[in-house]
Amino acid sequence: MTNEMWLLVVGAMVAGFVQGLSGFAFGMVAMSIWVWGVEPHVAAVMVVFGGLTGQLVAAVSSRRGLRMAALWPFLAGAVVGIPIGVAVLPLMNPALFKLTLGSLLMVFCPAMLLAPRFPRIQFGGRLADGVAGAAGGVMGGIGGFTGVIPTLWLTLRGFDKELQRSLIQNFNLAALSMTMAAYLATGVVTRDMLPLFALVAPALLVPSLLGARLYVGLSETGFRRVVLALLTASGVMMVVSSVPALLR
Repeated sequence: MTNEMWLLVVGAMVAGFVQGLSGFAFGMVAMSIWVWGVEPHVAAVMVVFGGLTGQLVAAVSSRRGLRMAALWPFLAGAVVGIPIGVAVLPLMNPALFKLTLGSLLMVFCPAMLLAPRFPRIQFGGRLADGVAGAAGGVMGGIGGFTGVIPTLWLTLRGFDKELQRSLIQNFNLAALSMTMAAYLATGVVTRDMLPLFALVAPALLVPSLLGARLYVGLSETGFRRVVLALLTASGVMMVVSSVPALLR
């Protein structure tokens, strides 16, 4: 195998475990590894494919509640946001996007992690949930990062870990499915990527199941810390990976 293929396998294994544990973050973890040797266009497609595969594995291997009353505003927002992200993808500077988003996560998430009783957001209702879903949709269309903003929003809302995980997993499953469909319809997925799918899917299978088993033993506080720590680490990785590209 080539160096790029080995990098794809390693990234899929690590990201699969993290997604199994937290219910999200495949794209952020995988991209932090793939950025060092996988062509950006290919990496964006593999992030969507890997995240979607991991969510399908979770759907058939573990129980997940479906709370449509809470989920539908996020899905409605994603329907609006995903086409925007797909349209913006070829036009935007991905390094600048990652630097901006990463910087926000690096500042905001540690503050929440260190605060013993961070105030919950109780305003906005379903409209605010829809905006969070739309933001997730835009980020999904750009590079498969569907779960970042919705996960942060659900944490700010103070939802318990079971509801939060259920919402984010079902949202990611739907949003990543829509994103992959849009990629296929617009020609973003090319024939030469098909062999890479056959590397990524089996690489993430076992790590995803292991991560899901570990999740069961987490307390509410432990789950919140894992989520915020992952968001913080993702912000750091985004900033670190964007700086060399911006300097060039």
